[in-house]
Amino acid sequence: MSRASTGTRGQRGTRGNARIWGRRGAAAALGALLLAGCGVGGGEGGADGTGGAEGDKPAAAAPAAKPSPRAKPLPEALREGAKVNLFDGQTVGVGMPVSVTFARPVPAPERAAVEKRLKVTTDNGTTGSWSWVKDRNLHEGQRIDYRPETYWKPGTKITVRAGKAIDRTVTVGRSLVATVDVRQHTMTVVKAGTTRRVPITAGAPGMDTWNGTMVVSDKQRRVLMDSRTVGYGDAYKGYYDYAVHLTTSGTYLHQNPKANTFAGNSNVTHGCIGLATDGTAQRFYEEVIPGDVIRVTGSTETVAAGNGYGDWNVPWDQWKAGSAL
Repeated sequence: MSRASTGTRGQRGTRGNARIWGRRGAAAALGALLLAGCGVGGGEGGADGTGGAEGDKPAAAAPAAKPSPRAKPLPEALREGAKVNLFDGQTVGVGMPVSVTFARPVPAPERAAVEKRLKVTTDNGTTGSWSWVKDRNLHEGQRIDYRPETYWKPGTKITVRAGKAIDRTVTVGRSLVATVDVRQHTMTVVKAGTTRRVPITAGAPGMDTWNGTMVVSDKQRRVLMDSRTVGYGDAYKGYYDYAVHLTTSGTYLHQNPKANTFAGNSNVTHGCIGLATDGTAQRFYEEVIPGDVIRVTGSTETVAAGNGYGDWNVPWDQWKAGSAL
């Protein structure tokens, strides 16, 4: 019926400063330290415990050691609050992008350096591209997503690494793509090669359901929906069951008692997609997982890439152009 409100830095090495007392032993002790490898970069003499003793024949001077290369420091954005939308071991749908968000906006000149430290690999060679996305609830430069040109293949293992704190592997489950035709008031669910049609009711004229491709971000058994949070005044406030979350602006696919009368013949909601209370909504709720694809056709405005996971609405060439590399 409605739309809900949703709305280590590595340790630096320290140099120990040994103070040797006494004039007679000062030179010998210092020589022993150098020969034993205690200086920066180490040395060869005395490494096996046989060299550097006082009274031995002077050893040949050790060649100057090359300094060890320092690891390139992480960009600040990856040291402070970077988050990824996936958890290790998760099973996701074929439409789930990898999405990384940052605690503060990454300035444009620094985005390429950040992007170079973000790695996505797959076990079957599937490749894709990062693209900087303007998230509906964040500033420009606070989100970057990765996706392939077409949906992930079921069974693909995806590993994402970002900085030092993020190292996660997820598996793509069976394919589920549901296509909602708002003009025909039906939803066609294609799951692992099987197809069924479900009657629905969508947004009424003037409160149209978003057009385009959306991806399930999460689901909740029961959600409080309040029209005041989405600009519809006091039109509604109440709990709705079997709620599948589609956009950050508050679009859900959920159980709606009005669908018992209007599903299959007219659109009466405030923008959400309604399913009947006869078990239709519950069945769909129980079979979907985050990353499953919901496509809406026949409506008006197309959902933005950053309103949930609207990434698939961006043409592939344009998507790649959103990379800083």
